[in-house]
Amino acid sequence: MNIVLITALFAVLLAFVLGLALGFFKEFFKVEEDPLKGKVREALPGANCGACGFPGCDGYAGAVASGQAEINRCSVGGAAVAKQLSALMGVSGASVVPVIGVLACQGSKDHARLKGEYAGLQTCRGAKLSAGGTKLCAWGCLGFGDCVKSCQFGALSMGANGLPQIDTQLCKGCKGCMAECPQQLIQVLPMDRKGAVTLCSNRNPLKAQVKKTCDVGCIKCELCVKNCPEKCITMENGIPKVDYAKCTSCGTCVAKCPMKVLKVVQEGRFIEASAV
Repeated sequence: MNIVLITALFAVLLAFVLGLALGFFKEFFKVEEDPLKGKVREALPGANCGACGFPGCDGYAGAVASGQAEINRCSVGGAAVAKQLSALMGVSGASVVPVIGVLACQGSKDHARLKGEYAGLQTCRGAKLSAGGTKLCAWGCLGFGDCVKSCQFGALSMGANGLPQIDTQLCKGCKGCMAECPQQLIQVLPMDRKGAVTLCSNRNPLKAQVKKTCDVGCIKCELCVKNCPEKCITMENGIPKVDYAKCTSCGTCVAKCPMKVLKVVQEGRFIEASAV
C-alpha cells in the first residue's frame, strides 16, 4: 500500500513540476502576435478555403497585416470583407468582383455513353483511379458528386441528368470544387465576364470518335473559329478558346455551333444568342 501511495504522490509532484516548467517556457518563448493580424482575422469569414492563395484565413490575415497581400483576395467575404480590411489597413479603392463556377461538360446520362457497369468506389476520384472513368468520353463528368460534397456553401447539387448543378447565387468562388474534380471540369469566372464560354472538355481530335462517346461533344468543326467576326476564337488542345479582350458577345459562334457547346454568359447567367 505504501508503495502505491508513494508512487501516486511522486506522479502528482512530477506532473506539478512539469506543469510549472511548461508554463514558464511558454511564457519565456512566447511570440507576441501582431494585434492588427488579429483584427484582420476577425473580419474574415473563417471558411479556410484557400481561394486567396494562402493556407487558410490565418495565413491570409498575417499576409494582409504585414502588407504582403492585397485586401481584395477573399472571394467568400466579397465586397463587405474588402471594405472592412480597407478600413483596418487605411487603404481605399480595392474592389472585389464576384465570381461564379461553370461546369465545362454537358455530357449528361442521356447524352454521354458509359463504358459498362461500374461497381467500384462511388466517387469521381475512385472511378478515375480504378477504371479511368466510367464514360467513353475520357474527359467528361463522372457524376458521383465529389464537387457537391466538397462545397461548404451548398452551392452545388446533383441534377436529375447526372451532372452537378451550380447555384450562382450561393457560389462564393472558393474553388474548392475545382480542386476536388479529378476531371478539372469546373472553372471560375468573374461575374462581370461577357462572352462565349465553351461547355465541353472533350479533347479527342477525331469527330467520329467524339460522336460515338457523346451526343453533345465538340466535334472540332471549327465553325466557331471561322465565323467569329472578331477573330477571337482559336482551337487549343481541341477546345475552342475565347479571347475575352476581343469578344463582343455577338453570339455568332453560339448560333453557328452545330453541337451547341458554346454559350454566351452575361451577368452570371447564360443567355440565348438572339438576346445578345
